[in-house]
Amino acid sequence: MNVSDVQDIVSAAIGGENIAETVEGLQRFPINVRYPRELRDSLEKLRALPIVTERGAQIQLGAITRLSIVDGPPMLKSENARLSGWVYVDIRGRDLQSVVHDAQRAVTDKVKLPPGYSVSWSGQFEFLERAQKRLKAVVPFTLVIIFVLLYLTFHRVSEALLIMLSVPFALIGGFWLMWLLGYNISVASAVGFIALAGVAAEFGVIMLLYLKQAIAKRLDAEGQLSRQQLEAALMEGAVLRVRPKAMTVAVILAGLLPIMWSGGTGAEVMQRIAAPMVGGMVTAPLLSMLVIPAAYLLMRRQTRVSRERLDGAPSQPVVVS
Repeated sequence: MNVSDVQDIVSAAIGGENIAETVEGLQRFPINVRYPRELRDSLEKLRALPIVTERGAQIQLGAITRLSIVDGPPMLKSENARLSGWVYVDIRGRDLQSVVHDAQRAVTDKVKLPPGYSVSWSGQFEFLERAQKRLKAVVPFTLVIIFVLLYLTFHRVSEALLIMLSVPFALIGGFWLMWLLGYNISVASAVGFIALAGVAAEFGVIMLLYLKQAIAKRLDAEGQLSRQQLEAALMEGAVLRVRPKAMTVAVILAGLLPIMWSGGTGAEVMQRIAAPMVGGMVTAPLLSMLVIPAAYLLMRRQTRVSRERLDGAPSQPVVVS
């Protein structure tokens, strides 16, 4: 007997087969024939199912098959024309990437796959990897563009580097608040840190412009400036930025704090975007008001600059004595 013949008999006797239709008014109902339930639920009675071969011989189903009850998948799934089985994992109290990396190491060390089998990690982890790969290309390119724009604004590599190097330290407050709230680093928090880096760079640019304007006001007729005058100018420029910075921080916090206290659908994602900004609004203003003036003093104490780079006036040497 062919395997297909046995399968046809089993599917008709156990699964059922439509042999006709009954018409009742405007309704049509199929007529299905199969073994009664008490026979279909018994392995012994199924093994005794009689089968007639083409030559007229009568044999039992149990003589040519092996019948057993096993647990199977609720449905068959395929991926890339291959049968696939899915294992769903819910994560609590840990970040997604570290959990998947631990699981990958455990599977690699302890699971031996037969030939023709493969394992892939999908779901949110796949989206995370895709976002990280994209950020690795976008973030450096964006930093290069920001550095070029800063250089075109200040015309000095040292001043552009001062702003660029101050940005990572301004992000410390965001990491602190993420740690206090128990949040893990994710794509949403990465978006928040990118926004915080932009605000921190803006703080540094405005502070540096105020410092340069304060220095330009104190230059004498020969374009010279003593160290005491330089320190006084830097102090004046930094103090002028306190009120605008406080207003900027207050406006940003007023817009983000309601998000931190919100609930409902999407609140978890929005909170992880807003948390870096809220924490960074503590360290970014402090760094721009305290560290940048001090670093600028160290840079200008032994250097020579021109007046036009400070306020656009004709170029004259400025000597810090």
